[in-house]
Amino acid sequence: MARAKNIHSKPLPSNQMAALLTEFIEWMHVSNAAEYTVYHRRTCIARFIRWAYEHGIADPIEVTRPVLVNYQRYLYYYRQKNGEPLTFRTQYSRMVPVKSWFRWLVRNNHILHNPASDLDMPRIEQRLPRAVLSETEAETVMLQTDIREPLGLRDRAILETFYSTGIRRTELVNLKLYNLDRERGTISIWQGKGKKDRIIPIGERAVAWIDKYLREARPQLASDPDDGTVFLSVEGGPFHPDRLSTLVREYVEQANLGKKGACHMFRHTMATLMLEGGADIRYIQQMLGHSNLESTQVYTQVSIRNLKQIHSATHPGATLEKKLPAATNPEAQEEAQQKAGLLAALDAEDDENQ
Repeated sequence: MARAKNIHSKPLPSNQMAALLTEFIEWMHVSNAAEYTVYHRRTCIARFIRWAYEHGIADPIEVTRPVLVNYQRYLYYYRQKNGEPLTFRTQYSRMVPVKSWFRWLVRNNHILHNPASDLDMPRIEQRLPRAVLSETEAETVMLQTDIREPLGLRDRAILETFYSTGIRRTELVNLKLYNLDRERGTISIWQGKGKKDRIIPIGERAVAWIDKYLREARPQLASDPDDGTVFLSVEGGPFHPDRLSTLVREYVEQANLGKKGACHMFRHTMATLMLEGGADIRYIQQMLGHSNLESTQVYTQVSIRNLKQIHSATHPGATLEKKLPAATNPEAQEEAQQKAGLLAALDAEDDENQ
């Protein structure tokens, strides 16, 4: 497996807060929380514990509302390696697990009072996606791969899969050979975000690149025992999500488009191009695996057959042959608002991955 970032690179202090974090993580596993939820909460709470330790706080009973306000102020003034501040959405995302932890501490009688109960959270700004590729730009990025080499062929198949389906990076990492139905042109996503399963279409062109990768490149990368993971790292196992993001980001930079992004950029792109092609918003929701969206209609379940037809009709890369974009409805003011809501939800999802 590709080398992963070690979230424990800065060890936690040996104190009561760290011990209770371990209990909290165990409780989440017992409660069948999603793997990413556990990872995100552990990471955010560990950050808080280290900050508290540096400020002489070792036990949760010592944490008061002013302490949490000071931590919020720390997040506000924090600067990343590139000198940029954390977005308000990221600050919010880092505080939510801390609030959840203190709520759990009260419910399990570890503390008597919840200092985070009436904490004012950062206001979340509503934004459109930071970067979306046009059809031509997406093609340019995919052309950066060297398909003469096994790794380049693998990378082309990865980019084509992202472009065609808009799946999350963790969903692509966990994709198995038995999840591919190349004859029907669908893939099954098992235990996606929120531990939800779904079946979505994948275009003919992406299937053709996957077939070529499976024939010519994957056998050279696979190692025993082979667990059936579709896209293999150089070590012969699944990618780590962060390594996958780095790989895609490098291709975007090589394309010299003046845009920054990685895996989630292709998720934005898939949704945007299908919407521009005339796809109904509920089909996009099904593709993305969203059960509901704040600014859209209540989610309506659609059949995989209809979803496949809509995908083929509206996604420019769904077929082997080029086609003209579908006409859009000129009386679509309400629909435009729904589209903006969907894209804003996608951008929020991107921030959760930081």
